[in-house]
Amino acid sequence: MTAESDSNRRPGAVQRLGRAAWQAGLVVVLFYALHLYQARGTVDGPAPAVAGVDLDGRPLSLAAYAGRPVLVHFWATWCPVCRAEAGNISDLARDHAVITIALEDTPPEELKRFLGERGLAYPVIRDPDGRLAARYGVRGVPASFVVDGDGDIRFTGIGYTTEAGLRLRMWWAGMRGDG
Repeated sequence: MTAESDSNRRPGAVQRLGRAAWQAGLVVVLFYALHLYQARGTVDGPAPAVAGVDLDGRPLSLAAYAGRPVLVHFWATWCPVCRAEAGNISDLARDHAVITIALEDTPPEELKRFLGERGLAYPVIRDPDGRLAARYGVRGVPASFVVDGDGDIRFTGIGYTTEAGLRLRMWWAGMRGDG
């Protein structure tokens, strides 16, 4: 191979690398635009109050977690993405404050059975009329809101979120909140 033939290859490799970087950047921009579109209409700033009773009839509220980050997660048993993400939420709930809100009128005993059959453990408030979801601007599930210790929404996620992504957001909310 001559030096001339080697230099002829480099522009092609550089062009391919540049094209790949441009395409990766476009994917990132499209992903972010999709996220913004999906999250339109959701609340930001101070988190709306969440209060109710869990599936065992015990009071549960966002205010009880003042001073530490909390995941407020909206879901439904009929949602396939929610079912796929449920293990992530359950694993996170072992180490972090989590309140989940089931958007359905399924009786508490059926919801407890649903959770038990899947080995899921997290607190659930039923929202059969969608009032809590409306306060947050939720139009589809799953929808997750990371609330910092001061009660401000720091992150909103619509659709599937990885456990690692949730943990990172909870950590970051703990670092940013003054609580």
